[in-house]
Amino acid sequence: MSGFRATVPGSTANLGPGFDALGLALARHDVVELEVTDGGLKVEVFDAGAGDVADVPTDDSHLVVRAIRRACAHLDVAPAGLHLRCHNAIPHARGLGSSAAAVVSGVALGYALAGRPLDADALQLAAEFEGHADNAAASLLGGLVVAWCEDGRFRAERVVPSPRIRPVVAVPAERSSTGATRGLLPQHIPHVDAAHSAGRAALTVLAMTERPELLLAATEDRLHQDYRAKAYPASAELVGTLRAHGVPATISGAGPTVLALTESGILPAGVGVAGFEIAGLDVDLAGVRVAAR
Repeated sequence: MSGFRATVPGSTANLGPGFDALGLALARHDVVELEVTDGGLKVEVFDAGAGDVADVPTDDSHLVVRAIRRACAHLDVAPAGLHLRCHNAIPHARGLGSSAAAVVSGVALGYALAGRPLDADALQLAAEFEGHADNAAASLLGGLVVAWCEDGRFRAERVVPSPRIRPVVAVPAERSSTGATRGLLPQHIPHVDAAHSAGRAALTVLAMTERPELLLAATEDRLHQDYRAKAYPASAELVGTLRAHGVPATISGAGPTVLALTESGILPAGVGVAGFEIAGLDVDLAGVRVAAR
């Protein structure tokens, strides 16, 4: 086949206490069309509402290109040239897994070029770009994922979240850098906070799959959100307001998007959301899909 189309979901990570370990695929998708050519590289980037086209590179530094080349090198395949058309719908630098989605689409397209089904190495290749597997595993596998690293190998298990959970995201205009927000985290935390996080992360898995009524307690975090709050004060305030109204709300990934894990698909009346784009998003259960074109 000389052409493929990859459709890849965005994701939300952490879900409160599950720092670098829990991820959830969301039904807002980027689409990448690839054509093998006789030589060279052409990258076209289109926007479907994310407003992030201007600063996206169109050379070998493009994340999708880098991921394709990494996967092709791993699989010992060398296409002569590539023409990519990237249709972006996942907003960049907002905590919705845009970079992980780009990498996963590239890895999946590399496997398609090699005529190989996705395997455990695909997650390894994708997660190596960011150093953790929560977003990448969610975009790759779909559903709810529990991710970890064992002896230098990234691992993840997919579970099906409760159909009662209807995520709502509040996306602000401002961006947030994962690197910058990680710099706000302390090197050490009190043992009582670590124990609290371990218990709530375990409870989150139960709440996400079988007992959504436990999500408000489960998503309480002491590990990272308070330390990062000064990077996105409006988002931190919205999280607090939603939780005061009984809504399980967290910062999505590194922020500044706010994630609300509702059962109704709407936010309570009277909650101020000025400056945020509000969207109800289904959970994507399929993960990345690649088809010949």
